[in-house]
Amino acid sequence: MKASTARGVAWSIGVLSIAFMLAGLVFMFVDRHAVLPDVSDSWTFSSVFDVVVNIAVPVIGLVIAARRRENPLGWLLLIAGLGLGLVNFSRAYSLYALVAHPGSLPAGRAFAWLSNWMWTIPISLLPFLFLLFPTGRLPAPKWRPVAWFCGAVLVLLTATALVLATTNWSRPFAQETSSGSSAAASAATVAFLIVAFALPVTFVLSFVALLRRFAHARGDERLQLKWFVTAAAIVAVTFIVTFFTNTVGGQVLFDLALVFLYLAIGIAILKYRLYEIDVLINRAVVYGGLAAFITAVYVLLVAVIGAFVGASEGLALVATAIVAVAFQPVRARAQGIANRLVYGKRATPYEVLSEFSERVAETYSVEEVLPRMVRILAEGTGALRTEVWLRVGSELRPAASWPEDGTSGSPIPITGDALPAMASASRVAAATSVAQVRHQGVLLGALTVIKPPQEPLAPAEEKLLADLASQAGLVLRNVALLADLRASRQRLVKAQDEERRRLERNLHDGAQQQLVALSVKQRLVGGLVHTDPDKAVSMIAELQEETAAALDTLRDLARGIYPQILADQGLPAALEAQIRKTPVPVELRRDSIGRHPQEIEAAVYFCCLEGLQNISKYANASKAVVWLRVDEPWLTFMVEDDGAGFDPARTKLGTGLQGMSDRLEALGGALEIRSQPGQGTTITGRVPANP
Repeated sequence: MKASTARGVAWSIGVLSIAFMLAGLVFMFVDRHAVLPDVSDSWTFSSVFDVVVNIAVPVIGLVIAARRRENPLGWLLLIAGLGLGLVNFSRAYSLYALVAHPGSLPAGRAFAWLSNWMWTIPISLLPFLFLLFPTGRLPAPKWRPVAWFCGAVLVLLTATALVLATTNWSRPFAQETSSGSSAAASAATVAFLIVAFALPVTFVLSFVALLRRFAHARGDERLQLKWFVTAAAIVAVTFIVTFFTNTVGGQVLFDLALVFLYLAIGIAILKYRLYEIDVLINRAVVYGGLAAFITAVYVLLVAVIGAFVGASEGLALVATAIVAVAFQPVRARAQGIANRLVYGKRATPYEVLSEFSERVAETYSVEEVLPRMVRILAEGTGALRTEVWLRVGSELRPAASWPEDGTSGSPIPITGDALPAMASASRVAAATSVAQVRHQGVLLGALTVIKPPQEPLAPAEEKLLADLASQAGLVLRNVALLADLRASRQRLVKAQDEERRRLERNLHDGAQQQLVALSVKQRLVGGLVHTDPDKAVSMIAELQEETAAALDTLRDLARGIYPQILADQGLPAALEAQIRKTPVPVELRRDSIGRHPQEIEAAVYFCCLEGLQNISKYANASKAVVWLRVDEPWLTFMVEDDGAGFDPARTKLGTGLQGMSDRLEALGGALEIRSQPGQGTTITGRVPANP
């Protein structure tokens, strides 16, 4: 059945049931002074109260069926409500047509016959409410025999009552079967009494099933059942008492118990968001308030004031003007009351998402956007505490919390790209719910909501958390980019400072010392030229060798800054020159990559050198391979070895690998590291071939 069709059927049954009950009340009021049979429903407090209480049955059924058509509870309550409405109307109609005003209306006996057997249907359906609430399914398959037993009681009780009603067609208000009845009627009476005594058993068994459901329930379902179980116990006890005593007082107590039961269902629906009918209730309150306002204005002006000054078209126009002017303020007030009823002191989900979207559209610093996010989330869920966690490297770190009490959780390690178990952190051990924040499939962080242990997130709040997390993806992405930018800038400054210190140290300890020694030796040679020419000639030869060594040292330093061979002959030749100096056998495999901008070649060259240096220091490898190729629009390199390997998820990047990543990202490229313990390491990098 389509959703629109289901809503139409539910509304039709619900409205028809209520109309039958109200029509029955009208007949009861009209016959209030008539002398009616003892078994009839006269205009008394207990009878009227019973009808008023029964109106709640189709109302609740309509609400559930219109929202959750797949849940049989809504349709069960609608059937029960229609049965109650037909019984009340048929009984009142037949009393009017047969007793109070005989012959005034047609089909009096037919309606009396209908009321004499149809009452068994709603009362026999009540145990099914205990069995199926709130999910619409049995607590477990083992309770199917109980459901079959309740169904058998329903069928047999209705069938025997139908036979008895047919037997008493001519005497519909008699308390016993007429004399001279057939053997079938007598047998039906006996069968009816036997089945009727089985009805209290169905109440007891269904209540036991409800207790078992409550004992095994967790979270929202347990909270939804808490009041319902208590009310069901009272209903079962009062029904059994009323069944065996058949007194007016017992009937009133049973009706009061039903009121408690309907209130328990209302608490489950409103407070604990059962069936997620927040929007339906919200609109009903708003439209009901507007209808009450318009009615009150017209009654006050046209009826009350008109009674004193005389009814006129002017009063009607004044009433219309007042309604037109005050409609929008009254509607806003009614909307506020409805929101307060449904959402309490919290913001509505629409308000939360709307405010968050406005905040995202505005310009805020990183220090402001995350605290605003957790505050908005706390207002929407009524949580004790909300936190936003930001992924930093291989950890989730708390970035903001509400309320701002200065406390935060400890960083949580991440394995791969999966969200870790947040409950492992002490501050989120009682978290009601955690929502991961992703952008383009990449885990960027998480949102946690902490509520009291006995008040978990309702389905509507869980959906709000998921929607907010999906919108927060871009925000956390921007925050992460800004954080990475700051960190990379700091690393670049630090790397530049370290490089300056390294050059200074190498110049001081290498070339400078050699040049100082050459200067001293030159002065010695100058003194020996006239005193010991042979010694001077020998020292001049040594000076030539040491000058060549100093020149090599300076060339090596220059090579570390930007090697001349890279500028003259290109990337493959520069790498081959360095590969010949490495202690580990290295093979260079390359395509015809051609020449590229100086900064591109320099980035690939120094990244490959850093990779080879790491292999020499840490990998304990027997061989290595360097790949160079062009995959338009990228220039790609790969350095792989067969060494010890490591776990990238558990090992923090060192300064060398982090520097490689920063160098490539600064040019619009990226670095990827694949490694496993005992299976070597592969470092792959890429940069735009022609930026």
